[in-house]
Amino acid sequence: MYHAIVKRIARKNFERVNQKDFDALVKDCVLDIHHRFYGSHALSGERHDREAVRRWFERLGRLGPGLTLTVHDVWVKGLPHDTTIIMRWSAKDTLIDGSPYRNHGVHILKMRWFKIVDIDAYEDSQAVTENLKLQAAHGIQEAAEPPIVS
Repeated sequence: MYHAIVKRIARKNFERVNQKDFDALVKDCVLDIHHRFYGSHALSGERHDREAVRRWFERLGRLGPGLTLTVHDVWVKGLPHDTTIIMRWSAKDTLIDGSPYRNHGVHILKMRWFKIVDIDAYEDSQAVTENLKLQAAHGIQEAAEPPIVS
């Protein structure tokens, strides 16, 4: 039963990204959350607190206003004091030049007592980099900004 509840929470949090409901998403995180997004671009880097994670999600929303995530699989292991969640997903959007954006990846999350303590995002970072370069070339300054880190 616990694993089913955690799966629903995990899917709901991905839906919150689609809805740009970042406040609700961040409320499910501990104050000293650790968030990693790999690559070398405006969305990459590591954050170590909830406020930086909020700013990161807000940037994601501005740089990917049409981004839609689809969760394909969720695996849960552990008990309430130490839970690991693995999510396999795909993403789609329309790039600024009208071409399609596609990506896929895996998130590995750690949860304690229904609060997210750690997020690792593994995806095609080259696709993210190319998307952000294209946005920067079309005058979207934030796409070329340094990562939000804390």
